[in-house]
Amino acid sequence: MTRSNETTLAHGGNHQGYTEKHTGAVNPPIYVSSTYHQQQLNQFGDYDYSRSGNPTRDQLEAAIAKLENGIAGFAFSSGMAAISSALLLLKSGDHIVITKDVYGGTFRFVTQLLTQFSIEHTFVDMTQQEEIEKAIQPNTKVIYMETPANPLLQITDIEQVVQLAKEHGCLTFLDNTFMTPLHQQPLDLGVDIVLHSATKFLSGHSDIVAGLAVTKKEDLATKLKFVQNTYGAILGAKDCYQLLQGMKTLEPRFSKSAATAEQLAAFFDSHDQIEQVYYPGLASHPGAEIHAKQSTSSGAVLSFKLKETVDAKQFVEKLSIPVFAVSLGAVESILSHPATMSHAAMPSTEREARGISDRLFRLSVGIENEEDLLQDFQQALSK
Repeated sequence: MTRSNETTLAHGGNHQGYTEKHTGAVNPPIYVSSTYHQQQLNQFGDYDYSRSGNPTRDQLEAAIAKLENGIAGFAFSSGMAAISSALLLLKSGDHIVITKDVYGGTFRFVTQLLTQFSIEHTFVDMTQQEEIEKAIQPNTKVIYMETPANPLLQITDIEQVVQLAKEHGCLTFLDNTFMTPLHQQPLDLGVDIVLHSATKFLSGHSDIVAGLAVTKKEDLATKLKFVQNTYGAILGAKDCYQLLQGMKTLEPRFSKSAATAEQLAAFFDSHDQIEQVYYPGLASHPGAEIHAKQSTSSGAVLSFKLKETVDAKQFVEKLSIPVFAVSLGAVESILSHPATMSHAAMPSTEREARGISDRLFRLSVGIENEEDLLQDFQQALSK
């Protein structure tokens, strides 16, 4: 019997529901041991050292693999550790084509660390297939997508890019943080590796930092496992357990947040103090039709640009409900300022070229009462 991702999530990633085999415990044990006793000389058991494998981490990795319809999942100490580990599959002399609308931490890794290993890159507008194709070189090995992109929610046509990559013998990586496997299935659309900052929606409570990677190809799974074990940026057992607990409520959290985000996007779109709203649920949003084709939700993140007549500092200080902070995807609404937070790693000239102005704010909508949020933003804008 095939079950939905909502049911799989509620049962900790196991279609039959999870119970610990010795006691029947509903929640998986937290195996905090760093090492494991071996019964015989020269005959090792399933586990020997927790960098290489841990039963609690195994449960989490199996869960995300099942949710993304992959064959293997990998848990890392942060979203950037997952992204970095995937990009470490490249070697000296390789080239990556990457969306210019990318998270600031990914931009920093590609431009400041990969270059030290003679791995080249080209940033492109991934809403334009011609630009992607023009950027592909004989040594291009990976096309890297982020859709919806952070923070302007640009939409990339996943299937179109996958087809282009196959024609040129390239792998495709995709950051699925904003949509989660609940609402976007990149591997089913042909993507080779899907990545998550699980700190965000999957965890959902602003209490852990974690990253995940999934593939459905045996050779990539073997390579990722080698990098994970060698690089060592694994997620600890306690955080694995906590992430599994957070994932159980992903569906009701995300549904509530996305419904409120639609209301707030419409509110901002009609407000005379807002210059521009970025949200895939608005018919006016570039790529809205493409997003609807490849995702089942408009999401719970939106961005908006204040008009010059609004004092940004006073606007932030007058708000009482959203926390003003980095990150997103939590039960509490989080208002961020990309220019000084998520994309501070980009030089100002790069930010401006990407439309990330000092008047741009990103809002991750939480599960608060929507009328309370609307009233709070209304009073902050009016003052």
